[in-house]
Amino acid sequence: MTDTITIGVAVAIPEPHASVLAEWRRRVGDPEANRIPTHVTLLPPTEFDADALPKIEDHLEWAAEQVGPFVMRLSGTGTFRPVSQVVFVQVSTGIAECELLERAVRQEPIVREVEFPYHPHVTVAHDIADSALDEAFESLRDFVAQFKVECFVMFSQDEDRTWHRHREFTLSGS
Repeated sequence: MTDTITIGVAVAIPEPHASVLAEWRRRVGDPEANRIPTHVTLLPPTEFDADALPKIEDHLEWAAEQVGPFVMRLSGTGTFRPVSQVVFVQVSTGIAECELLERAVRQEPIVREVEFPYHPHVTVAHDIADSALDEAFESLRDFVAQFKVECFVMFSQDEDRTWHRHREFTLSGS
């Protein structure tokens, strides 16, 4: 039997913004707050044979060559309710670059169907009580952060479902 690895690919939110948003996620009682680094998803959790990892990493190097460094601005909150019990901080600048990266990442050999159309965002509350979702939505409505994105990260998930940085890929496109 072949060993498998579960990976996710994302733009990691830098400090101090990552800690601020993770603390809000803990504050409203989201049980995933300590397992999931603060990020904007490019590829949701996807399982691969471990022996495919070199090919996956080569592909992600190529994907990183498709987009150059860019500015990302996070501003205010949004929600996917009632379709999905999620409150998020909105990406207000850098949307197009995230969309280009997401499309590049999800090409062969990483072909993965997704449940919903791609919408770059930073989750701050997921599948918790409505009152806690409301608190996150209201409390972070004035949140603003701006930073330069120079890479994306491949994360891997361990047995207890905690995500860890596996490798960074530097954006080198023009």
